[in-house]
Amino acid sequence: MTIKFTEEHEWLNIEDGIATVGITAHAAEQLGDLVFVELPDVGATFEKNDDAATVESVKAASDVFCPLAGEITEVNQAITDNPELVNAEPMEGGWFFKLKLANPADADALMDEAAYKEFIA
Repeated sequence: MTIKFTEEHEWLNIEDGIATVGITAHAAEQLGDLVFVELPDVGATFEKNDDAATVESVKAASDVFCPLAGEITEVNQAITDNPELVNAEPMEGGWFFKLKLANPADADALMDEAAYKEFIA
């Protein structure tokens, strides 16, 4: 299991070539209370940095980018029914989708937790 971060404030928990993807606690805090989440379709394929999901908060709407190229294998329906889960548990129950990575080695270029903490400091 490897956890990586992007400059767009997504996190990836990578295991056996499948990345569970969500937004970081920092991003959730910046957005404020989420009121709506739109997820991608299972089976959809994305390139790195494509718009994959949308979140709306009381403050603003924002895109969630696909951190790496791959195919959506699962989405977290719980957050469409209860968007507050993203604010309450951004790295646990508030994940967005699972992505079968086209090239798992691409994750090596992303930040680890220490680098991400420095990035947001």
